[in-house]
Order: sequence, then structure tokens, then C-alpha cells
Amino acid sequence: MNLFDVYPLFNINPVKAQGSFLWDDKGEKYLDFYGGHAVISIGHNHPHYQTQLKNQLDKISFYSNSVQNELQTELAEKLGKFSGLEDYNLFLCNSGAEANENALKLASFHNGKSKVLYFSGSFHGRTSAAVSVTDNPKIVAPVNYDERFIKSEWNNIEQLEAIFEKQGSEISSVIIEGIQGVGGIMIPTLEFLNKIKGLCEKNNTVLILDEVQSGYGRSGCFFAHQEFGIEADIITTAKGMGNGFPIGGVLIHPKFQASNGLLGTTFGGNHLACVAAIAVLDVMKDENLIENAKEMGEYIENEIKDFPHIKTIRRKGLMIGIELDRDCSEVRNSLLYNHHIFTGNSNDKAVLRILPALNIKKEETDIFIGSLKTVLENL
Repeated sequence: MNLFDVYPLFNINPVKAQGSFLWDDKGEKYLDFYGGHAVISIGHNHPHYQTQLKNQLDKISFYSNSVQNELQTELAEKLGKFSGLEDYNLFLCNSGAEANENALKLASFHNGKSKVLYFSGSFHGRTSAAVSVTDNPKIVAPVNYDERFIKSEWNNIEQLEAIFEKQGSEISSVIIEGIQGVGGIMIPTLEFLNKIKGLCEKNNTVLILDEVQSGYGRSGCFFAHQEFGIEADIITTAKGMGNGFPIGGVLIHPKFQASNGLLGTTFGGNHLACVAAIAVLDVMKDENLIENAKEMGEYIENEIKDFPHIKTIRRKGLMIGIELDRDCSEVRNSLLYNHHIFTGNSNDKAVLRILPALNIKKEETDIFIGSLKTVLENL
């Protein structure tokens, strides 16, 4: 049997990782400035993270959600306190797509409506409803397409108002990323978010903030939308939540009522996943990583802003989009193969996406900065 060939692969086989570095099967060392799509939040193989997972393996790694699991309670308490959302409730699942599926479902259960508004440039996952609110026709199969899913242009208040004027009474939820990642590090304006919030309140529509990539301290706030003082009805998270261990979460405003069987999952919130997520929060708190994300993100931007071929830098914390005056693929490939640095791209072909671990050190950022300067000066 062969693997189903759906991923374009770099000819690199990492076999070891530590902190912000990877080593391949040939012993070559790489700086990780992408974290596997913002998954690696506290660095590879952080000692506290490793110890907690190893200790849990000696106890119990899994049982279903038909029994009590005090680790889920500990995770919910720590996440609520750290994020400032102690009055919210937590549903645990396995991924960002699954978190968004459950958020959309919960919203529809809540108000009995079926339409969903999403935005151009969005990416919310590859599963049923999540892919239907993702702005990429190439990955939306015919079975996923439905007229109930309505697209509005990013940061376009007039179009947003027009859609609500016509269909507001039918819109169950609005789903929006705190910062668009795959879309190219697109940041919503305060005016835009305030308008969405107001229209949702007026029309009994649920506001879902997808913080799968932009959350967990990456933006310099725990969740990106918190900088704007917006209260979401539902918040989804995943990626950096488990530092590589699959886990996702739905943070649910107390106005939503739970009932037995309303939501469910086999693997979500298992013992190992919870221990991984708790370890991430412990490290983030003990090492002050949200503040580090602010400082290192600002440092990187200040150092590279005058480099040739850079048009704009879109950034919050360590969620950075570097817009070049050309397709970024040549720069990305040169950084990878000539300088051994992992970076990312986006749906905007000109945007180089930078998502290092939140505990990245200055000397490691200097490696990236120096290499980027060399690459851009030699274009």
C-alpha cells in the first residue's frame, strides 16, 4: 500500500527536534520558524512537556468520555484563568476543524437557524461544515457546497450590512478568524469587528471567533480578538494548544445550555491530550511567553522592515506575514535549502508566513534575520 499522494513534500526527513531546531536523517540542522503551521508553541521537546507526557504514560493514556477525567477539569480551570474567560465552558475535541464543526453546530442548536456567514480569505478546516466556510473552491467538494453558507468580503462593512439587511433573520452564526493565517496574516479592523458584533446581537446571531492559529498567545494576547475588547459567543482553538499533541477546544459562553448528548467525541479530551495541553499552559505562564511573543515579534519587524523587496509587514506578536514584491516561493526555498530555515507561505503567493515558537530566543531570530537579508539582497 502507498500513501495517498495529497501533500507536496520537501525532500527533508526530520528525525529529531529540540527547542527551535530540527535535524534530518542526514544530520543536517534546521531552524524552525514555522512550527508546523503554528503548532509548536513552547518549542520542540520542552523538558516539562516531555516529563509530563512520559509520567502520564505510566498511569493511563486513554479512556472514553463515559467516565470522569479530572485532567479535563484541571485543563478547563487553568485555561479559563489564563485566558481571562473563567465563566466560559470548555468542550474538548481533537483538531481545529472539529472545534469549528462543533461551534457551528452548537450555534444552530442555540438559535434554530441554519445559515452561516464567513469571509473571503478564510480557512476554517477541511471537514463538512468547516470546509464550507473556507474560501478555497479547490478543497470544497460538491457534497460540501450549500447556499446556506454566505461569503462576505474581508473588512467590507457595507457588504456585511447589506447581507444582514436581507438575510439577518436566517443567519445562525458568523465565523471569523482572530487573524487570518492561511489568508496571509490579514488583521480585522476594530470597526469591522464592532460592526459584526453589533449585527450579531441585533439579529440573535452567534459570533464565533476561530482562534485556532491566532490564539494561545501567538498574537501577544491570549486570543487575538481580545486586543479589540470583543466578547465572542464561542471561541475555537487547537494548533498551539497541545504543542504537537492533537487537541482542540471550544470555549462556550455561559448563555449556551448543555444537555446530555448535545456534543460528543471519542478521543477528545483524553488523558494524554489533557496532560499535553496543561503542560503548554504551565510553560507559557512560568516562562512569560505571551510577553516574549510581543517582544520578539516587534524585534523581528524592526530589524527587517527596511530590507529590499519587502512591501509590507502584517504582524501581531509572532504571527507575521511578510509581503514581498514577488511570489515568495523563491525566497522560501532559498531559506530552506541554502540556509536551513523553515518558513511558510499562504494563499497570497507574495506573503511569507512566519510562525516560530513563542519561546524563540533573540539569537535564533538573528539567524533568521541575517539569512532573510542575504536572500533578499541577492534576488
